[in-house]
Amino acid sequence: MKRIFGLGSPLVETLSTIGDIICVSALWIIFSLPIVTMGASGTALYTTVYRCIRLNKAGIWKNFWNSFKDNFKVSTLAWLVELLVIAVLTLDAMVFRSLWKAGESMGSLYWVALVFWFAALTWQVYVAAYTARFTGRVREVLYFGIHLLRMHPLYALGMMLLLMGALALCLMSPVLVIFAPGAVCWVSTFLLERVFRLHMRPEDLERETGGLQKNEDRRSAQ
Repeated sequence: MKRIFGLGSPLVETLSTIGDIICVSALWIIFSLPIVTMGASGTALYTTVYRCIRLNKAGIWKNFWNSFKDNFKVSTLAWLVELLVIAVLTLDAMVFRSLWKAGESMGSLYWVALVFWFAALTWQVYVAAYTARFTGRVREVLYFGIHLLRMHPLYALGMMLLLMGALALCLMSPVLVIFAPGAVCWVSTFLLERVFRLHMRPEDLERETGGLQKNEDRRSAQ
């Protein structure tokens, strides 16, 4: 029983991770309520999930709040641009959906608009993650979000399918909203960190790898 419920056991580690995911999801929902702050909230979400769950560092609230404050200007301005794009694509999808329901030939473009909508949502995730991990001006983070999508289409497709699956599950069971943001972000770190490492300098990559190894050693020793 001690092996099952003791500190550092797989069960306790799993329950702790689930608890952390729920906490960070709740923070993201609360800080995203004004809508205009969703960009900064998304950046803070990625920062907190990567540091506190992936790297096993303490301080969910501290990491979230500090990231939210530090990246507020760049993340918010970038989000406003992304929000405009998403809004236009949403209107397009609604129009084409009406045509599709009416049996019009142009209605088939509804599915194309839907793909572009999810592509824009994926771009927003990339921008939030890039802002969380690196510094840059608004134009730079928006550009690199698109650049990384274009350079690594398979990773982008994986991210898009992840978002589609999460949205579908939340529509079927709305209670999952309290868990989905953190869970999706946690899974996305495994995709996006691989993409980021392909473009990092050797010395930065060595530092990152060393940090991950130290945290793995710390977990094993617990």
